[in-house]
Amino acid sequence: MAGETIITIVGNLTRDPELRTLNNGSVVVNFTIAASERRFNRDTNQWEDGDTLFLNCSAWDSQHAPLASNIANSLAKGMTVIAQGRLTQRTYETENHDKRTVVELRVDQIGPSLRRATAQVTRQQNSNAGQFGGFGQPAGYTGGSAANTAGTGVTDPFATSGDPWGVGGFGSGGTDTGEPEF
Repeated sequence: MAGETIITIVGNLTRDPELRTLNNGSVVVNFTIAASERRFNRDTNQWEDGDTLFLNCSAWDSQHAPLASNIANSLAKGMTVIAQGRLTQRTYETENHDKRTVVELRVDQIGPSLRRATAQVTRQQNSNAGQFGGFGQPAGYTGGSAANTAGTGVTDPFATSGDPWGVGGFGSGGTDTGEPEF
């Protein structure tokens, strides 16, 4: 849709994501991200927090991507996240018949910040992914090296022997190769 305001926010989750299933069967998750500006005060020689923005967010499961469920299963209060989505405005009426308007972030993409943390990502298999597996790969491609597809009857068309990116650990042998991490 034209004129949408797309933003990216980096901040901490203020509470555990709350997953709900609506009467119509739709699945939504709600959470709040708190983002603060940090600046260096040269007078005190210390870092200081600026004003904090608390942004209410929502994400929905779709037929092709269980985003809301993935958020609820992967993220928790206190985690630093990077979220991208569309600002939306919603108007509602209170019990006293007062009209209120709120601005929320409808999240399209989200993940943990790896600046001060690590994450173990598990790619979900999607039977509705279509011709390219939902991730730009040919149908049937399961990722990794040929060793990862052993016994599945699927051959990795992109695997090469000794592929350092297709196996765990460092390099192809699982030991430190002396190459710097990046």
